[in-house]
Amino acid sequence: MRSVGTVLALVVLATVVATFARRWRIPAPSLLVVAGLAVALLPGTPEIQISPDVIGLVVLPPLLYASAEDMPWRELRAVWKPVGILAIGLVLASAAAVGMVAALVTPLSWQMAFVLGAVLASTDPVAVTALGRRLALPPRVQVLVQAESLFNDATSLVLVRVAAGIAVASAAANWGAAGGQFLLLAGGGTVIGAAVAGVIALIRRRTEDPVLETVIALVTPYAAYLLAEAAHTSGVTSCVVAGVVLGGRGDRLTNARIRLQLHAVYGTVVFLLESVVFSLIGLALPGEVRALADGDRAWPLYALAVAVTLVAVRLLWLAPLSAVVQRKGGIGRVNWRVPMVLTWAGTRGVMPLAAALSIPEVARNGTTLADRPLVLVLTTSVVVVTLVGQGFTLAPVVRASGIALEPAHTAREEAQARSRLAHAGLARLEELAELEVVPDVVLDRLRRGLNARLDDARDRLSESDGTDSAATGSADLVYRQLRRDLIAVETAELQRLYDAHAISDTTRRRVQRSLDLEEARLADV
Repeated sequence: MRSVGTVLALVVLATVVATFARRWRIPAPSLLVVAGLAVALLPGTPEIQISPDVIGLVVLPPLLYASAEDMPWRELRAVWKPVGILAIGLVLASAAAVGMVAALVTPLSWQMAFVLGAVLASTDPVAVTALGRRLALPPRVQVLVQAESLFNDATSLVLVRVAAGIAVASAAANWGAAGGQFLLLAGGGTVIGAAVAGVIALIRRRTEDPVLETVIALVTPYAAYLLAEAAHTSGVTSCVVAGVVLGGRGDRLTNARIRLQLHAVYGTVVFLLESVVFSLIGLALPGEVRALADGDRAWPLYALAVAVTLVAVRLLWLAPLSAVVQRKGGIGRVNWRVPMVLTWAGTRGVMPLAAALSIPEVARNGTTLADRPLVLVLTTSVVVVTLVGQGFTLAPVVRASGIALEPAHTAREEAQARSRLAHAGLARLEELAELEVVPDVVLDRLRRGLNARLDDARDRLSESDGTDSAATGSADLVYRQLRRDLIAVETAELQRLYDAHAISDTTRRRVQRSLDLEEARLADV
């Protein structure tokens, strides 16, 4: 009963803090970590111990799936080469650098220092996505950061398994076996994730029940994760691939009403899970520190050295890569602001914590892994440092870099898209008028609504329907039917604009949501 009360109290705390974070326009993950740490230091607070099963099985799948589902296909195709380089090369470089620094400055054995490097080698998709929602980064920069954090986990997890095997068995590293294990984890997870996405797509095409659709959407990440883990491949990779595939086809699988319901339900689930898991990171640190041996009391200095190493390696890796990409793109003068932003956006979060918790407590000879508590403390403290330090300062760094999109740019792009959609609707309306099969009163009503949207687009307003409530019952029915037809035309035009690179994925999603809202209102009349 006490554990149930603790969970409920944690949910309440996390929800309140996240709500205030949104109101104050500060990064919720950073504030949640600080709040959890503050509560854990209060007298009488029960010690929180995080179960790896809770993080890995309950929390991670839906958060990874939600992050992957938001990934736009178009931008992902444009950055897949640098993402591949970062997902493998940067992870290996970070693991090696952290392992060497930890072996030199901390009391960790070289085996456990390598484990620490492998655990902290990859950026965290949950933290990166949560922090990135507040920033108006250019689409390709945002996708590069997010895609890297999603696809570098397979490399990091293989390193963790290899490093933990070395530490547990006190054996030498078998890099040939490690390469095969990487192919099995990443390749097997990719195949299973794509298969799950294909099956789910077939089911959702034949389903129009909103409740059933919602259940399927909630079960999908767990199905992808569990099937991959049961096949001894990467559940994380499977979940990410399933999310990317289904996210790119989501608008074609369901109708407007179901899309709105899924958006609301998944938004609630992601909000609660993110709030709880970031609070847990802060809550767990004091208890982990109390479990340290007396000789490990210099852990804050160790954590700072590791965090600085991660940032330095990331910058040294990204700077030349960015220069090469810009040179190939025909840019004469290399812009160093992009690698600075990419470096500062590489925060750690839930994934490293889950990987650290998965480290066995005893070696194969039955002895306790004495360095495991220090690895847990250093992992959690580096996560806290990056989430708090980089999280609170990421927005100022982006503003200082000058690469952020101005609000006026986003508003202008959205207004232009709405104007093009209204013109497409008017063109379709004129075709219907020439056929002389639609009552003039309905044509006039639809024409007034579309012209009102044109006026609103010119003024960069959000939305206006401009409809006339004096229509008769039969004319009302014809109006709703024709308006749905025009919405289908506008949706096709919206997709055409996106495919032609005339608008960003953010604008496409915003305008599509407004079309879905209008279509749902028409169905409710």
